[in-house]
Amino acid sequence: MGLAVFFGCAFIAFGPAFALFILTVAVDPLRIIILVAGSFFWLVSVLLGSLVWFVGVQLSDRGNPSLQSGMLVFGAAVSVLLQEAFRFANYKLLKKADQGLASISEDGRSPISLQQMAYVSGLAFGLISGAFSGVNILTDSLGPGIVGIHGDSPHFFITSAFLTMALVLLHTFWGVIFFDACERGKWLAGMGVVVSHLVTSALTFLCPWQTEN
Repeated sequence: MGLAVFFGCAFIAFGPAFALFILTVAVDPLRIIILVAGSFFWLVSVLLGSLVWFVGVQLSDRGNPSLQSGMLVFGAAVSVLLQEAFRFANYKLLKKADQGLASISEDGRSPISLQQMAYVSGLAFGLISGAFSGVNILTDSLGPGIVGIHGDSPHFFITSAFLTMALVLLHTFWGVIFFDACERGKWLAGMGVVVSHLVTSALTFLCPWQTEN
């Protein structure tokens, strides 16, 4: 049963993203390089966000549960802002790379458009984000143990799988919208990406808190 849940949830969480990768990214070495670069930018942003949260926890009163809950919310907000800051840094880097590729090409055109770079970069952010948020849950789905045996929802794993899939696709959409906003100077659309990312992260705090008996 655990193996069936594992593969079922894994296909739900990463099936669409894997299909996009195989059909649109794996066929082009340049897109694979952009995918790896985008994943690296996301990892650095999360590393810095984790350091900020860790330092904040160490400097705060660790015996105060409400304060620690607030630190968790603070850490999530900082992490989102850092992710969007590094998305902008990734845009600037890819913009420079696009100009460089155009300058060395025979016809003066880049072999990949900025819109394609935006899509691949967004997919990279989504894939690595989904991997970090979903791998531990998928590992737990292998057992031992049965979710819901103590009255909790038995749909935890499949709900988490759909949430991971949604976040992967959202990062892809955010990447395309954010790059276009930066390119065209539509800063309202860029801020909309940041705000929607913050709201999406905040919605995860609506999950019920579990306490040990």
